[in-house]
Amino acid sequence: MERLSTTEATRARMSGQRSRDTGIEVALRRELHKLGLRYRVHRRPLRAVRREADVVFGPSKVAVFVDGCFWHGCPDHATWPKRNGEFWRAKIEANRTRDANTDVVLAEAGWLSVRVWEHERPEVAAARVHEAVTSRR
Repeated sequence: MERLSTTEATRARMSGQRSRDTGIEVALRRELHKLGLRYRVHRRPLRAVRREADVVFGPSKVAVFVDGCFWHGCPDHATWPKRNGEFWRAKIEANRTRDANTDVVLAEAGWLSVRVWEHERPEVAAARVHEAVTSRR
């Protein structure tokens, strides 16, 4: 694979990005727990599909995905890097396509996908998730 042209500072910052247990994920889980919900963390809703949800409510068939504004192309906060722009645009668009496909595949299997943006307040997102879970019980 061709190495991208980037600075050491950028390389270090991007390498340090967590893919699980991010601040927003932990805050969301804390709020969900306060609301009395119990869940599984970082599980595949469907074993046959290699896509992991951040929070899974098995009995209710609700899968929660916490999406980073940069990595998933938030319509409000996404930025398009100037350096290696083609690479990043292709990567982010592929993430968006995969996310949409995941939602469709889960829906076909009777699951509800709930997408939470990293910029959302955890209390607000937790209330939305709570409503989705309790409505499916």
